[in-house]
Amino acid sequence: MSSPSLPNSCSGDCPVLPATPSHIVLLPSAGMGHLVPFTRLAVALSAGHGCDVSLVTALPTVSSAESRRIAALFAAFPAIRRLDMRLAALDASAEFPGADPFYVGYEAQRRSVPLLLGPLLAGAGASALVADIALASVAIHVARELHVPCYVFFTASATMLSFKAYFPTYLDGQHAAGRGVGIGDVDVPGVCRIPSSTVPQALHDPDNIFTRQFVANGRALVTADGLLVNAFHAMEPEAVAALRGGSVVAGLPPVFAVGPLMPVNLREGAKAEPNNYRAWLDAQPERSVVYVSFGSRKALAMDQIRELAAGLEACGHRFLWVVKGAVVDRDDAAELSQLLGEGFLRRVQDRGLVTKSWVEQEEVLRHPAVALFVSHCGWNSGTEAAASGVPVLAWPRFADQRVNARVVARAGLGVWVERWSWEGEGRRRWSEQMSSRRR
Repeated sequence: MSSPSLPNSCSGDCPVLPATPSHIVLLPSAGMGHLVPFTRLAVALSAGHGCDVSLVTALPTVSSAESRRIAALFAAFPAIRRLDMRLAALDASAEFPGADPFYVGYEAQRRSVPLLLGPLLAGAGASALVADIALASVAIHVARELHVPCYVFFTASATMLSFKAYFPTYLDGQHAAGRGVGIGDVDVPGVCRIPSSTVPQALHDPDNIFTRQFVANGRALVTADGLLVNAFHAMEPEAVAALRGGSVVAGLPPVFAVGPLMPVNLREGAKAEPNNYRAWLDAQPERSVVYVSFGSRKALAMDQIRELAAGLEACGHRFLWVVKGAVVDRDDAAELSQLLGEGFLRRVQDRGLVTKSWVEQEEVLRHPAVALFVSHCGWNSGTEAAASGVPVLAWPRFADQRVNARVVARAGLGVWVERWSWEGEGRRRWSEQMSSRRR
């Protein structure tokens, strides 16, 4: 399967940032899904366009993967400055019991930004701020007080950005019509219908911490100086056109499709990799390997991991599987044998490599041995697969991943078996599903 013609990072669609000399401050939020595109944007602006760039690092990070990525970025690109922002303590267990730790991370940053960001911007002499979407409603206000232009960077798809921008309008309409708080199908003007079953799970609960953040940031978009989205026209023509044409929400600022941001191989996980996946891939025949990874944000349940193991064993193909045993990698102490079941690793040792360590996904997807990507369809994974020409078998798990899977399938870059469950729904036996795909 070939990929569409892909532009280079920021080619032909870069925002008009302040005239040089300019100092652009980038403000990412928690999670690798947000941090990775920000590091790519930092490199594109600094090394590719000669901008003076600083990256705000919120401390402490939620995961070890974030810490490694940040350290590797500054080591590889010393021209990019580091601005540390030490977050105020937040007692999540008392205020948000059971909340996703990354959503708690967003909230910790949202509460600290009004107090800490202003002095950082002033001290750095910032001429523009690029803030993560998760921090939009607080960061725009701080920048406005300092008369610093503020752009919002949406790290996911243009389709999801259109949904986010329109969602507050949808809620207002529901309340005005007396329809209560239930979330039904959402018809995003000029883009598509987002079925209720595809709406991120947290948004069905109006009191969820993520819902409050999502709505506040969606309302703030019209106050930004510009919106950057890690998307490109060939993959999402309707969404990009609708966002720019004003049909989604009136009054949106200019929208710049700056994707796909090109990978930056920082090799931050090389020293920690006990299984040499690079050498293993080099030893495999061309287009023979199924690459399996469900991202850095969520872990599958134990029974799903076991069923996926059974499916991979039954399918008969070579595979490289990155297993995640806990939501936060610092808490992931389980051994592979505990997660996968007794004897699995021995039975598949001649054709499978399983690791819990970080891998350079862009490098894996570009490797000639890789033929298929079984993915949760996080947006970084979707765009990386598209850029590498590797078809995707999508199993979205939560958040925006069903929206992304729809984009990938419509663009002809993979398939999404919509009957497969996602978080909170009844589960289907993966061993049966994977076995049915035996070639």
